[in-house]
Amino acid sequence: MKLCGFEVGIDHPFFLIAGPCVIESESLAIETAWRLKSITAKLNIPFIYKSSFNKANRSSHTSFSGLGIEEGLRILEKVRQEVGVPVLTDVHEDTPLPEVAKIVDVLQTPAFLCRQTQFIQNVANQGLPVNIKKGPFLAPWDMIHVVEKAKAVGNHQVLVCERGVSFGYNNLVADMRSLVVMRNTGCPVVFDATHAVQLPGGQGTVSGGQREFV
Repeated sequence: MKLCGFEVGIDHPFFLIAGPCVIESESLAIETAWRLKSITAKLNIPFIYKSSFNKANRSSHTSFSGLGIEEGLRILEKVRQEVGVPVLTDVHEDTPLPEVAKIVDVLQTPAFLCRQTQFIQNVANQGLPVNIKKGPFLAPWDMIHVVEKAKAVGNHQVLVCERGVSFGYNNLVADMRSLVVMRNTGCPVVFDATHAVQLPGGQGTVSGGQREFV
């Protein structure tokens, strides 16, 4: 599968999706994008910049969730044009999808919305590659049904993303077998190495994590 000008999938090199989880400021977004571009260029790693204009699934309503869609998209567009890197961002059920699709190169669906049929198909209908994150509640072999929903509307540029599976309360583990299982969907597999070691809600009003395992 061709993604942002390079090939991804089996027998193709590792590629990196990275950036601040949520856009905090224009200066930080630009600085981070330049730094990541420099590092990946030296290592010859294909790179896609990722950041969210809005995080709709924070543990607490008082937590910072982004700068909003208008300012967030302006910054993502500036990163794309000024730094010269492809851009990925996640979208939600209330996101004006065509507006976002004009700015970014790849759309990402949140893990907790992977079962929402109409949402998945609406995102797939935008004509961009889609990175579908597997919910921590979903078996890896069930991702084939999610993929089929996206492909049913004519989008075959689909990636599937492992981001950990629920292992009791406030805990995720990464079952590496799922990478092989999800490969059977026929889609390139992405591994979210940071969310896979998250401790959801593990610090009360915020989620913690185990950075030593990244």
